[in-house]
Amino acid sequence: MLRLRDGQATVWEELLPPEVRLLSPELAAVDALLDDPRFLAPFVERFACPIGRPTIPIESYVRLMYLKHRYGLGYETLCKEVADSISWRRFCRIRLDAPVPHPTTLSKLTRRFGPEVVEELNRALLERAVAGKVLRSRRLRVDTTVVEADVRYPTDSGLCAHAVSRLKRAVDRVKRAGLAARTRVRDRRRAAGVRVRRVSHTLGRRGGREAIDRLTGELHELARRAHRDAARVLGNARRALRAGGRRGGAQVRRLADELDRVGRLIDQTAIRLRGQRTIPDRMISLSDPDARPIRRGKPQRPTEFGYKVSVGDTPEGFVVSHQVYAGAPYDADTLEAAVAGAQEIGMRVRTVLADRGYGNDVADGALARRGISDRVIPRVGRADPIERTRAWRRRYRFRAGSEGRISALKRGRGWARSRLKGHTGARIWVGHGVFTHNLDRMVALG
Repeated sequence: MLRLRDGQATVWEELLPPEVRLLSPELAAVDALLDDPRFLAPFVERFACPIGRPTIPIESYVRLMYLKHRYGLGYETLCKEVADSISWRRFCRIRLDAPVPHPTTLSKLTRRFGPEVVEELNRALLERAVAGKVLRSRRLRVDTTVVEADVRYPTDSGLCAHAVSRLKRAVDRVKRAGLAARTRVRDRRRAAGVRVRRVSHTLGRRGGREAIDRLTGELHELARRAHRDAARVLGNARRALRAGGRRGGAQVRRLADELDRVGRLIDQTAIRLRGQRTIPDRMISLSDPDARPIRRGKPQRPTEFGYKVSVGDTPEGFVVSHQVYAGAPYDADTLEAAVAGAQEIGMRVRTVLADRGYGNDVADGALARRGISDRVIPRVGRADPIERTRAWRRRYRFRAGSEGRISALKRGRGWARSRLKGHTGARIWVGHGVFTHNLDRMVALG
């Protein structure tokens, strides 16, 4: 059952001195903004249910997530800090005699609400900014960046060793549920660990490439055998379920998913061992299969692993449009969605500014479909003569501010690395960071 507010007070709060009950100016302004009923509407439309166990108050959940992304806290640290602070308790509308929600409750609710709710929260906030004439600009800056996935650096040997470990844990969960208990499975984790350590000792040595390929082949064979044993366990477990077993269905489904991912990994490692270095749709993580390698061309980090994000911001500092892509589409292919996101909140976009990656016919067609003729975008290839004029260069200098906006989001709003797995998790993580950033801009300009 969805619970929007607590609505109860205790006598202890009334006995507190006025100085203790005051919020900081920043939190007081954010608290007043979040009192708007439009921030509760997305939850009511999607999750209203009159039966079942009550959820935590939604107004408390929204405020807790603001604090989490505003100060870069983990779920456990957030709950501890709120429990120890009277000011943060009052901001989150949690009574002094009430327990703070458990960290796992917050993480499960975040996944359950999904990215759509976060996007609607952002839309409601930006529509309020437009209606209140806090957001009045008609200029839109567009750029892209990469939000890294929470994965280790991918290597073929490391992925094969990880596959052996994950399959063994998944098989153990199935056996603990009482399914396929008599099916024998060999634990190959120690053998995989020995070979991974040999790989690390071989790096940088003369003739190390041949030795690494040989060790990678041995790890590939270990992963293939572990996959074969786990497939036999899966078949026996499914037969036990069809025979009347009542427990273990979730564990069997999880083992099946692991087998699918490890099967893809075994196939791509075999291709790599045959000498093909470039593999389309290469899997870089078993825990986050949606993450992709993205070439950025930076000397210090030529390749990043995660998700490409399109960002559209305004001179007031609002991020009015953002999209998270699984993969690395061309910048010009993301322009129309960025402009459409800004227009959907009521912003009258007249000028679009972007870097040279958007200066081609694809971007021109996207802007024409959106009714925008004023664009400050340098062309790919031979420069247009207008780009040499002083007036054009003065207008184009404003575009550089998008780099600073992205840097602020990475440093202060968690965009450097998404701590939620999968494309859906990245959308949730990025959306909460944008919502927190826009709330702070509303307070600063309000």
